[in-house]
Amino acid sequence: MKIGELAKRTGLAASKIRFYEDIGLLKLVQRKANGYRSYPPEAELALNLIVKGQQAGFSLDELQKLVPANLDDWRHDALLSALKGKIADIDALQQKLAHSKQQLLGVLAEIEAKPDDMACADNARRVIAQISTEKK
Repeated sequence: MKIGELAKRTGLAASKIRFYEDIGLLKLVQRKANGYRSYPPEAELALNLIVKGQQAGFSLDELQKLVPANLDDWRHDALLSALKGKIADIDALQQKLAHSKQQLLGVLAEIEAKPDDMACADNARRVIAQISTEKK
């Protein structure tokens, strides 16, 4: 199939498909005598895998190491290891985000606890002092 049809099927711009080809991520392409690109049906699957991989947090470099030129050549152990590693990364990020959220909720609570008779600047000093003593 031509690049325009592949772009339509995948929802990707033709320039994005050419980019994936240029960086060696999409290897399922042949050149006709006239120089036009020709893609087998498997190219659609490969592009969908690339897009889903990026949505899952894999970088293009990581995907380049994982996605084989021929989809029949998957390295099972490497794929499992990469997926487990990405899940561990996501778990660590979730813990970090939860911790950050708790800190922000604490600051928000301190700001909202401003006494009615206290000026905003004085409340800011109070909150900053509270945060400073918590870090020590």
